[in-house]
Amino acid sequence: MTVALAFGRTSTTDDVLDGVDLKGKRVLVTGVSAGLGVETARVLAAHGAEVTGTARDLAKAERATAEARAEATRGGGSITITELDLASLKSVRACADKLLADARPFDVVIANAGVMRTPFWHTEDGFEIQFGTNHIGHFAFVNRIAPLIASGGRLVNVSSAGHRYSDVDLDDPNFEHMPYEPMIAYGRSKTANILFAVEFDRRHKSRGVRATAIHPGGIRTELARHIEPHEIEKMLEQINAQQANLGRPPFQWKTIPQGAATSVWAAFVAPADDVGAKYCEDCHVAAINEGEMDILSGGVRRYALDPERAKALWANSEDWIGERF
Repeated sequence: MTVALAFGRTSTTDDVLDGVDLKGKRVLVTGVSAGLGVETARVLAAHGAEVTGTARDLAKAERATAEARAEATRGGGSITITELDLASLKSVRACADKLLADARPFDVVIANAGVMRTPFWHTEDGFEIQFGTNHIGHFAFVNRIAPLIASGGRLVNVSSAGHRYSDVDLDDPNFEHMPYEPMIAYGRSKTANILFAVEFDRRHKSRGVRATAIHPGGIRTELARHIEPHEIEKMLEQINAQQANLGRPPFQWKTIPQGAATSVWAAFVAPADDVGAKYCEDCHVAAINEGEMDILSGGVRRYALDPERAKALWANSEDWIGERF
């Protein structure tokens, strides 16, 4: 058994990085104003990394990372925060230009920020908000700063088991011709995160840069702020009824350190060739699962790893934002 296989569902970020020295490493993490982003930045900096975090609300991010920044100082690392609103291509381009002007390379980029199950509205540039924020914003941002990812570096896209709700819709990404369904929209955006990693990996692996996508697991974070509490309870009842029928124990939430573990595992612990162009969960590479919708059974839909689908999404995304990479 390799070290990369020694972790699982209950492993935490500290478990995964135990004994790992990240001094001299530079990491960019999007979405460091709450939840997984804060924990990811915390543990990386605590192990000596220089972390650049991004957030739409700088004041909120400064408050959220105050304790983590103090811990980072003790561990020889650091956390700095820069403004990035993924729902605005103007903001995306400004942030990318700032980083490019600074010209310091990154060893890892973790595309962590996102929104989930929102009401129907649009980004500043007219994209459905979940697809526009989770995919389009990251697609434009990461591609613009791709020259800064050093050889031997990695891109980690935080996706979700929610990708199993829907493949991407290349003809109607903004629900102009079909009724809006929040979870279908979320599923499309999370499938897009995986497909983006697949094509980014193909384009950059020749220079030693690999890309992967991960599912953090079920965690109570601000991501679910658009879901009413009674909806969550109803969802849990349905999940646990299904679990009982399958002879499985009841669902248990992951802690935030457990949820962020797969991100840092894929970024610094797992062999690059194992995770490149793959989808990971619970600190391992997931298998294809084409069974009925059962979020807790794990696995990845085949369509989310389809290389031709990934190429098509890339081409369409370039057309949608008017840039070529």
